[in-house]
Amino acid sequence: MTRKPGLAGLLAADIYGITAEEHSRGRSNIEVVRQMIAAGIKVIQYREKEKTLREKYSECLQIREMTREAGVTFIVNDHVDLALLVDADGVHVGQDDLPPDQIRKLVGDGMIIGMSTHSPAQARAAVNSGVDYIGVGPIFATKTKKDVCEPVGLEYLDYAVNNVTIPFVAIGGIKEHNIAEVARRGARCIALVTEIVGAPDIEAKVRALRAAMGRKED
Repeated sequence: MTRKPGLAGLLAADIYGITAEEHSRGRSNIEVVRQMIAAGIKVIQYREKEKTLREKYSECLQIREMTREAGVTFIVNDHVDLALLVDADGVHVGQDDLPPDQIRKLVGDGMIIGMSTHSPAQARAAVNSGVDYIGVGPIFATKTKKDVCEPVGLEYLDYAVNNVTIPFVAIGGIKEHNIAEVARRGARCIALVTEIVGAPDIEAKVRALRAAMGRKED
């Protein structure tokens, strides 16, 4: 048994969904999450930079209800306060956010903490800090995030596969045409943003991604 209810879902996930309303073809985050859940995605992160905190809170409340009913792990990006207020399964932070050991003091042992990393040194530091999983990337160039660093390439992914002892999520510029290489190198959980939220048919896109990864539908 795990002390964190959502961690089992994260460990079992093949695709890690992330919201991005500006790339969602006019659909709301709520509608996109509904379609992600219908597509069988088992972990969803709420990432929204442009809205007010009140708007984010309202959306997170709705998404928490949807994900809880579907048995989907729900992660909130950056906002520890939002994650706590809506009883999310976890919070994901970057290198410039609050230190994980301080976040742990706020959220306790029952909440998942994830952290973005861009190098082996950052991965080692994150693991030593007690996070539950790390993001590994950006593997390829991406324009989804405005403040993203240069791509780290497949070499860092190879390092993570062979050396990181906690779950990790490969992320950054991953599309249907290159996801097979990421999976082939050993990534078990892969995050995609615009490739999913910008798809005309999200369920069809997720099926295609799983086929490209060599995964079978349940």
